[in-house]
Amino acid sequence: SDDVPSDFRAALRSAERYSDMMHMSKAGLYDQLTSEYADKFSPEAAQYAVDNIDADWNANALESAKNYQETMSMSPEAIRDQLSSEYGGKFTQEEADYAVANLG
Repeated sequence: SDDVPSDFRAALRSAERYSDMMHMSKAGLYDQLTSEYADKFSPEAAQYAVDNIDADWNANALESAKNYQETMSMSPEAIRDQLSSEYGGKFTQEEADYAVANLG
């Protein structure tokens, strides 16, 4: 709606782009949006974006898991750890479990 500040709307657009292209987690998106090396959105704008984006975090985790599997030949356990690592995907444990369970 019109009462949403323009920077909040811009953050949401960026979040949607990252989610679609890079299959990021909610926490990963927040960090990307607020990063001084990336978008530099305010914490408030970034929080609005991750709270209002229409993203399927399980699906993003699965896409990330497939990417790890194909590019790094990682074991399911290693993929699960990488997905949920604070230095990796920053997905929740549940999202990481879903991804590994559905890797096939």
